[in-house]
Amino acid sequence: MANNNHLVIMAGGIGSRFWPMSTPEKPKQFIDVLGCGRTLIQLTADRFKGICPPENIWVVTSESYAEIVKEQLPDIPEKNILREPCRRNTAPCIAYVSWCIKAQDPKANMVVTPSDHVVMDVPEFQRVIKSALDFTAKSDAILTLGMKPTRPETGYGYIEADLSAASARNKEIFRVDSFKEKPDLATAEKYVKKSNYLWNAGIFVWNVSTIVNALRVYQPAISDIFENLLPYYGTPLQQEKINQEFPKCENISVDYAILEKAEEIFVFPASFGWSDLGTWGSLHGQSKHDNNNNVCIGSDIRLFETKNCLIHTTQERRVVVQGLDGYIIAEKDNTLLICQMSEEQRIKQFSE
Repeated sequence: MANNNHLVIMAGGIGSRFWPMSTPEKPKQFIDVLGCGRTLIQLTADRFKGICPPENIWVVTSESYAEIVKEQLPDIPEKNILREPCRRNTAPCIAYVSWCIKAQDPKANMVVTPSDHVVMDVPEFQRVIKSALDFTAKSDAILTLGMKPTRPETGYGYIEADLSAASARNKEIFRVDSFKEKPDLATAEKYVKKSNYLWNAGIFVWNVSTIVNALRVYQPAISDIFENLLPYYGTPLQQEKINQEFPKCENISVDYAILEKAEEIFVFPASFGWSDLGTWGSLHGQSKHDNNNNVCIGSDIRLFETKNCLIHTTQERRVVVQGLDGYIIAEKDNTLLICQMSEEQRIKQFSE
C-alpha cells in the first residue's frame, strides 16, 4: 500500500432523496440504502482498503454531520474530518482538503469521490483506481473516471473523449475533448450510440501539486484564501480561521472552476457497476431482481402477483404485497411510503 495515497470523500450533501429513509438530519450517504449492513459512506471507504491507509482518508462535510462521520468511520483520524462552515460547492471543498493534505504530505496522490455512490464490481473498481493513481503519481495530469453508459441517461453529465489515441503511459487513458451538461433524452440517445461519450461520475484522481497548481492558475481568488491559511493547518486555530475565510469562496463546482478550463485533462473509461443512486428508481436498476423484476430489501417480504416493484422494508416486520406493478414501498420508523415509481419526483410534495 502506497503511504502517499490519499482518499478524499465529499460528504456534505443534504439531499432529500430516498425519503422517508433519508432526512436532512441524516441524508442518504449515512444510511444503509442497500440493506447490506453498511451505509453508503462506509461502503465508499471500504472500497479503498489495500489502496489507502485509514490515516490518509479525509472527509469533507458540514459541522452538523461531523459526529455521524466519526461514528460511522471510527478508524480515520478526527483531524481528517474537515468541517465546512457553509456550502460552497465542490471547488472550495477540494481546495480546502488539498491544501490540508499538501501541508502534511507534499507528495500526496489523491482520489476525490462523492460519499453516496454505489459500485457493484469492487475488484474492477480497485484495479481502475490503482492504475489511475499510478498514472497521476508520475505526471501532472488531471484525471477523471468516465463510466461507459448502459442507457440514454438524462440525469448525468457526459464526457466526450478522444479515443483516437491512448496515453503513451497507460493504454486505457485518453484525452478529454469536452464536458457536456445533463442532456435531454434525444441528445442522450445520440451520445449512447457513440462509443466516446461517457457518464461523468465526479470521481477525480491527481497528485496534490497538480490540483493546487491548477487552482492557483484558474481560481486565484479561491487559492489565495487557502494559501494564506497554511500556517494554521493542523493547529488548534484551523477551524476558527476556516470559519472566517471559507464563506468568502465563490460557490462553484470543480467542473466549471478547473476541468472546463484546463488543457491537460484525461479520462479513464471504466465499467464497474457504478450508480450515483439519485432515486429509488436507480436503486431498483442497480439491485438484484426476482423473476418479476422486483427488488426486495428486507428480511421478511412476500410478494404475490406483483412485478416491477421496489420494496425496502428493513425494520423486521412482515410485509405482504399483492397485485402491484411499478411501485415503491419504503418505510422508516413511523413513516410508510407507497408510491408509483413513475411519480417518485413528486414524493416530497406529497409528504409536506
